[in-house]
Amino acid sequence: MIVPKKVQTAAAVARHYDELDPFYREVWGEHVHHGLWRTGRESPREAVEALIDHLAERLGLQHGQKACDIGCGYGGTARRLAERFGAHVTGLTISSVQAARAQALAVNHPEVEILCRDWLQNGLPDTSFDRAWSIESSEHMEDKSRFFAEAFRVLRPGGRLGVYAWLSRETPSMWEIRHLLEPICREGRLPGMGTESEYREWAQAAGFRVIGFKDLSRNVRRTWTICAQRLARKLATRGDYRRFLLSARAENRVFALTLPRLILAYRTDAMRYGLLVAEKPAH
Repeated sequence: MIVPKKVQTAAAVARHYDELDPFYREVWGEHVHHGLWRTGRESPREAVEALIDHLAERLGLQHGQKACDIGCGYGGTARRLAERFGAHVTGLTISSVQAARAQALAVNHPEVEILCRDWLQNGLPDTSFDRAWSIESSEHMEDKSRFFAEAFRVLRPGGRLGVYAWLSRETPSMWEIRHLLEPICREGRLPGMGTESEYREWAQAAGFRVIGFKDLSRNVRRTWTICAQRLARKLATRGDYRRFLLSARAENRVFALTLPRLILAYRTDAMRYGLLVAEKPAH
């Protein structure tokens, strides 16, 4: 696992999303995750929704099921899947700013509940969900083993977990670690970036049976090129963006440097993006 030189805590993750809230929403939108381009002709909005729909398909989400969205952001995935499948979704985010917005957006969605809570100390009842998913939130967990253990605990027997994750290649070079992967972890507030094999091991150690893994790196990497282009336009036309990046008090302005690193990490295959699906045995 790639570990940043400076320890990244849950509090640092929360500050990252609280401070960058307006920039995430203006540059990318309400869905704080990658887009999935299957044909290459999708708009960014269609691509982010395609990523959600792909998840629902792989999980076999069905009408009336109880589901948990681990790291729900602004609740966009929870609302979409509640609307499309009639699922009852409980979403958790560690960011108070995200939680407040997600709760406001869910006012007319009684089947969606949003909690501002750390997943590693979630306090949810045992065996209370049929499905659970994490879209790019496991990377922000300090204890990956506990992340999977908590998912196993709250799922009913036969329940399924889907995890979209930023991943390192299995054997990155020292140059890739030093100039791409470690800085991405440090600047993006990731306590650690695992590999596919490590995710499989953590899931199996928690008691899950891994039933599938799909490498989607080439289908999602366009996300960061679009974000970089949009950010460049904002910097050229918006004084508030320039002031933020120049402010010594802006703790998370460094994330702007991560965009070119992410583009290069995907282009060189130093970084991967995948969906792991696991099932809690029925017996």
